[in-house]
Amino acid sequence: MLKHSIPLLSSLMLSAASAGSAGASPSSIHAEIGYIEVAPDITLRRMVAHSAAPKGTVLFLHGFPETLLVWKDIANALARDYEVHAIDWPGYGMSSRPAVATFSYSPRDYADILRAYIKSAHVDRSRLTIYATDIGSLPALLAAIEEPDIAKNIVVGDFAPFNRPEYMYKSLQNLKSEPAASKTRIHMNGTSAEILANAYRRGLPPEEQFDLPAEVLKDMTEGWGHGDITSADAFYQYYSHFTRDQDYLEEHLGELKTPVKLVWGEKDLYIKKEMGEEFARRTGAPMTVLPGIGHYPHLQKPQNTVAEIRAAK
Repeated sequence: MLKHSIPLLSSLMLSAASAGSAGASPSSIHAEIGYIEVAPDITLRRMVAHSAAPKGTVLFLHGFPETLLVWKDIANALARDYEVHAIDWPGYGMSSRPAVATFSYSPRDYADILRAYIKSAHVDRSRLTIYATDIGSLPALLAAIEEPDIAKNIVVGDFAPFNRPEYMYKSLQNLKSEPAASKTRIHMNGTSAEILANAYRRGLPPEEQFDLPAEVLKDMTEGWGHGDITSADAFYQYYSHFTRDQDYLEEHLGELKTPVKLVWGEKDLYIKKEMGEEFARRTGAPMTVLPGIGHYPHLQKPQNTVAEIRAAK
């Protein structure tokens, strides 16, 4: 159950025609950015790219330290054939940032938000593909355990389904327990500019490193400190409940009936591919390992993400 207290944001839909991919004709640009209320006091910023005759619906769930704009070009590439949705999680971008006393920012709470969004947006679950990465992946799987018909299929990757700190980057390991977690939170808030500029480059050879689009970096920078809770604060809170929710997933893995596929960057520095390989072995889920790709496949090689969606059955 969702229990929160934060003033509502405006529900005015804002045109985002300028968010079309380079070279796209005006008639091919359908993205809109606006706000949707998913609980009496929780409002999410969302992006929707419409299609005249959609084959299905795709819902993208971002990771840390991202916002929905990381999916913009992918959404516009898919909009000819799919209705595409993306949201800012609470604590990120321009979505609500309720007080921790009323919203824990845990994977379980994010699973509630995911279910509430699908219901509020009137998404047809029977034709829905959820594509989740990083912090978005565990909530998607938790939601699927509770409601196996949450989607037709789910694609997840570059996340930690189980409590296996040895497969995780040092700073992520530190977030799993105190006092290291609080120290890491303070450090992250003090180095936000460096994190936003370089999180995507780490672990990649020079020839594979890339820059974020200027509008994406600007949106993430402005979203980091929007409201009283920073994105690092939300990330810290997520991790404070992470082990509990990982353990729940592992205990109930046999109840996961929604078709799942894994997509993982071979060079992921933050969450080693062995984490995904264990999940794939235990669930029988197919797994694609992307050669030369790091933790953010959708940003490094967005065409791969487009191909995965088109190939989803």
